Amino acid sequence: MEIKTDFLVIGSGIAGLTFALKAARYGSVSIVTKKEKTESATFYAQGGIASVLSKEDTFENHIRDTIEAGCGLCHPDIVELVVKDGPEMIHELMQFGARFTMRTNHGETELDLGKEGGHSKRRIVHAADFTGREIEEALLRAADAEKNIAIYENHIAIDLITHSKFIEKIEKDICLGAYVLDKNTGKIHTFLAKAVILATGGTGKVYLFTSNPDVATGDGIAIGYRAGATIANMEFIQFHPTCLYHSKAKNFLISEAVRGEGGILRLKDGARFMERCHPMKELAPRDVVARAIDFELKKSGDDCVYLDITHKDPQFVKDRFPNIYERCLSFGYDMTKEPLPVVPAAHYVCGGIQTDSFGETSIKRLFAIGEVACTGLHGANRLASNSLLEGMVFANRTFIKAKEIAMDKTIAIPRIPEWQAGGAVDSDEAVVISQNWDEIRRTMWNYVSIVRSNKRLERAKHRIDMLQKEINDYYWNFVVTNNLIELRNIATVADLIIRCAMKRKESRGLHYNIDYPEKDDKNWKVDTIIRKEII
Repeated sequence: MEIKTDFLVIGSGIAGLTFALKAARYGSVSIVTKKEKTESATFYAQGGIASVLSKEDTFENHIRDTIEAGCGLCHPDIVELVVKDGPEMIHELMQFGARFTMRTNHGETELDLGKEGGHSKRRIVHAADFTGREIEEALLRAADAEKNIAIYENHIAIDLITHSKFIEKIEKDICLGAYVLDKNTGKIHTFLAKAVILATGGTGKVYLFTSNPDVATGDGIAIGYRAGATIANMEFIQFHPTCLYHSKAKNFLISEAVRGEGGILRLKDGARFMERCHPMKELAPRDVVARAIDFELKKSGDDCVYLDITHKDPQFVKDRFPNIYERCLSFGYDMTKEPLPVVPAAHYVCGGIQTDSFGETSIKRLFAIGEVACTGLHGANRLASNSLLEGMVFANRTFIKAKEIAMDKTIAIPRIPEWQAGGAVDSDEAVVISQNWDEIRRTMWNYVSIVRSNKRLERAKHRIDMLQKEINDYYWNFVVTNNLIELRNIATVADLIIRCAMKRKESRGLHYNIDYPEKDDKNWKVDTIIRKEII
């Protein structure tokens, strides 16, 4: 089936939905999302959105904090525009119906602003400790009420459709749409659009341990790369320092806001350790905290460290963190009475598809917004709670550019061949997928995680190369399924992370290589760029 639309949005988190709501005033919007429409990293975000909204704070403070966290690789112009657009984005969310936590100050009601690692001021807008859910549900209510928006749940993009692939080779390629698998029927549909927006989120499932939902398999980065889009800074994978260490607590994050409200990191014997690692102690940037925990665990052989907020008033903890408190209680931990066992886990990719200041990629009419994109905001390490902010700001800026494309009457959507299955047959060896999936994630965790070395990276590259060849052979011989698409994508993303990490001959931010332990501004204060040769 062929589906034509003005705007094709792949992903249904804060970036994709914000764009869709704006674009729907100017044309038809199709949103493709590979599970239920609520299933995104946005939905699970606990902390909040960073924005300058108090008299004690300034744009200059937020800009400085972002650039310091980014270890010299942030693009200052991008940081400035994102920070300065922040307050307007918060007010837009409130107009969409998002209800953030408020407080009374001298008789006036105002937003209750939290503090997180790397921030010099309180500027985190939140809805208790389930901010993402509040935002996602508000945006979805608005999208469901919009007649120009069609949401295709349980649909996963296989590959992008480009001008050079089907019509003729051109110097700057043009994106025309995507082939999309309907997971319910197994049929593959052709989605064609004047503007294609990748908003597919992150890559956490490339690693064995992650805070991300199962949908975070790097799909947008993988299909963008295969189509020829420029990729940047994939070596900078942020590991959140504090995921709950429990066999049944899959992906459960203990928000940085717990440390922002006084939570202390302790070793098994109760000793603090962050005070000897950084002046900001527990509120140091995430790369510093994650490396410190990793160092202590390797030194002691312990399975975890502990996050302790038992010194705070129990009612305050329950009121400030109702979701975290109840979830931890369900796993047998009362955080008001005992420290929580925590470990680092893959959380956020600071690199992705390189874009300009309006979200456009190196392929015309293909945009990338949210975690899938590398805009220049995060540099070598993302400042806490800047991600939702970036998603909204770039959704708005992308809309400005994409609207012009959709309203251009000279742009026609050409005829494109339907998906050709060729001689592919149904697979009776699903174990191949599960085996390769597990091997990729273990390889990345063991060799390409918080601390790296040349030897580890070489070993990882050798293994991923072999797996990619096997997966590619499997892909072309068997009928496409959701699991096969995701396996192919995590293999592609793993390869990109390794290649970027091997290129960077220094340690900076989230990339730490014991063979190059120092930062090298003279040679490496640049983005790491990878492009696929399109034949």
